[in-house]
Amino acid sequence: MDGGSTDGSVEIIKKYSQWLSYWVSQTDGGQSDAINRGLRMASGAFATWINSDDLLSKNALFEHASRIGFAPDTVFVGNCIYIDKTGKLLSLHTGRVQSLEDLVRIKTVWGVGGHIVQPEVLFPRELALSIGGVNPNNHFTMDYELWGRLFLTGAKFQYTGIPFGMFREHPEQKIHDPLRTIDSLLETAAKLIALADCFSENTKGELIADLYTYRVKYQRDYWRGSGRLARIGLPRQLVTSLRRLKTVAQKSVKPLSRSRSSSN
Repeated sequence: MDGGSTDGSVEIIKKYSQWLSYWVSQTDGGQSDAINRGLRMASGAFATWINSDDLLSKNALFEHASRIGFAPDTVFVGNCIYIDKTGKLLSLHTGRVQSLEDLVRIKTVWGVGGHIVQPEVLFPRELALSIGGVNPNNHFTMDYELWGRLFLTGAKFQYTGIPFGMFREHPEQKIHDPLRTIDSLLETAAKLIALADCFSENTKGELIADLYTYRVKYQRDYWRGSGRLARIGLPRQLVTSLRRLKTVAQKSVKPLSRSRSSSN
């Protein structure tokens, strides 16, 4: 499912078209919309999606089918290999989320390496479609929201230990807009908490408070890591003003430099 891209993707798709049952390149409603259309058109009992920069591990489907098999209402989570933009192996990841509570414990589970990486997951396709698939209005954490809604249906999450997906890290990823990604993650977690009947009101209050604490700390740490002036503790308003002045000064110096260069 290609969104009408003009970066050479269509030429690559055509190269492999004889092995594809279907493909299309046209304007769509975004990533989530394309994933849902693909899920509706598919025929398998279990599904996953692989973004154009990610991969399935070698023999992933064969290894899963021959060693693990399939069970109804079960989400299978393998291991994920992180690679860089050249394909070099960076690390091996294993998630630790066993329940909805683990999923929304951003501070103590999800946010400290316990997260689930989307390409390592194989989920029941009809079950996912029965809850609407991925949320077309969620552009940053649609996979996280899907795992939560599957937990809400009572789905079991089973870890297989099989290297299943490969996640490629590169600077153009959406996750490299960390503030918007974290905001989306925390808002989605809060929504899942509100929907859950398995939590008491006291537990819901505690979980929401944890999310708020995490947001405040993350924003503070992100700001302190944004530059030397922020790190030494100068007021945010002063730092922002100084940065604006620096930007204006740099822009005014560049035309002057070009002018001198042309006159020489």
